[in-house]
Amino acid sequence: MTREPTALTGELTRRTLIIRGGLSALAIGALSSCTNYGSGAPPSQAGSTSAGTGAGVTTTKADIPVGSGKVFADAQTVVTQPKSGQFKAFTAICTHQQCIVADVTTTINCNCHGSKYSITDGSVVNGPAQRPLAAKALKASGNKLTVSG
Repeated sequence: MTREPTALTGELTRRTLIIRGGLSALAIGALSSCTNYGSGAPPSQAGSTSAGTGAGVTTTKADIPVGSGKVFADAQTVVTQPKSGQFKAFTAICTHQQCIVADVTTTINCNCHGSKYSITDGSVVNGPAQRPLAAKALKASGNKLTVSG
């Protein structure tokens, strides 16, 4: 006659071990989905004459790479150059959970949860974000680019 272990005896059975292991795996999976994959706030970038959050940006056309762009974290602004001579400006605040986007490659990238936006119009290229980045007014004068707050 085999005796069935109880919670009071503290004995571990194969069944109890499998259940506890499965629950642990579930908990780890749930917690990892809440992890930030980066601070979302890169260090200040040279070329910005911003003063605090939401301030304007003044930079040169040469500072913005063609087919990419640059994040001005202090001014919460991204300036891109999708095609040679075509400049765009957007808010640098990710629409998913309001992290500051980290960098610009061929997309505007948020490291917090992996959202990516178009450098042409700020639309979502890859979620979890569902809304585009808001456009900002950009003024070009000679070699100078200015984005107001």
